[in-house]
Amino acid sequence: MNIKAFCSDVDGTLLNSERDLSQRLKAIVSKFQPEFPVILASSRMPNAMRHLVKDLGKPDQPLVSYNGGYVLSAEGEILDSVSITLGLVSKILELTKNTNIHVSLYQGENWYEEKDDYWSQREIRNTKTNCIWLPTQDVLELWAKDNSGAHKVMCMGDSQEISWLFGELHFENSGDLHLYRSNDNYLEIAPKAISKATGLKKILEHSYDFGMESVIAFGDNYNDIDLLQSVGYGVAVANARPEVKAVAKEITLHNKEDGVAVTLEKFFL
Repeated sequence: MNIKAFCSDVDGTLLNSERDLSQRLKAIVSKFQPEFPVILASSRMPNAMRHLVKDLGKPDQPLVSYNGGYVLSAEGEILDSVSITLGLVSKILELTKNTNIHVSLYQGENWYEEKDDYWSQREIRNTKTNCIWLPTQDVLELWAKDNSGAHKVMCMGDSQEISWLFGELHFENSGDLHLYRSNDNYLEIAPKAISKATGLKKILEHSYDFGMESVIAFGDNYNDIDLLQSVGYGVAVANARPEVKAVAKEITLHNKEDGVAVTLEKFFL
């Protein structure tokens, strides 16, 4: 097939055991033509991906952030912005009020944290991104002024409490919210209407003269299923969920074994 763009999930797919980009991956990406798009599609915020494309030698690339809720062109133009309503954000916060669940709020380029604890420091370390320290009530008041909401709400904590919260929200709000457990201790919440595939499609329609059939994409988790199904060549890493492997055209090596680089080498070397 004639591949004209590369799209990949980040955590558990593109990054290695050190949560970094391997030299092997950088080497194969350096073989791409300058105009060849390298598009990261993640639940991460934009700044938690920009340093990665820069490190790949491909700065100023389009970004699918917040699982498709906030999509940016290579020039930084906002191509799509779909958020969780303030009412639903308030409901999530109310549900977690009497628990030990840590809640992080994200909107556009901003990540808000109330508590400086294990969870917030872990995210700062893992994503190499800084947050804005602000009481949650102040964040809600800020968003109320311009009638906006969250592109992502991330809840972290004990697996049993996270399971309980997932059940509560799924029962009452599954029609409005996409609930994604990236691991036992994390629940990432996004608007139901978007996905990584819808984000990638927006980018291609805006900036390129080819469609999803010309894209090779990589993923490992539930939020990658739609993406791998929608592109011309979807690849699951060996550590992917069984449901992701089931829709992939190829299963490559584990993310800790440079699976993405191994498959790219087959196509581009």
